[in-house]
Amino acid sequence: MPGLLRGVARTAVIAGTATSVSNRVSRRQANRWAEQEQPQQYAEPVAAAAPPPAPQDDLVTKLTQLGELHDKGVLTDEEFAAQKAKLLG
Repeated sequence: MPGLLRGVARTAVIAGTATSVSNRVSRRQANRWAEQEQPQQYAEPVAAAAPPPAPQDDLVTKLTQLGELHDKGVLTDEEFAAQKAKLLG
């Protein structure tokens, strides 16, 4: 009987140790997966910056403003021509 009791006790210790190790491994793996998923959650809400306006649109706007200043008499013909040449390169 003592031999049988010793065998049962040894089996219980081995089974308990195996269960404990298995649970510990599962928790570590779950934590690693959670850490890998966490940066993705924070990266999604970040919105991309708006692209800069196209240079062509900016040039048209400046030329339009120059034309309005010339029409109002703020710029002389020579000043208008000089500024227009500067913008057009």
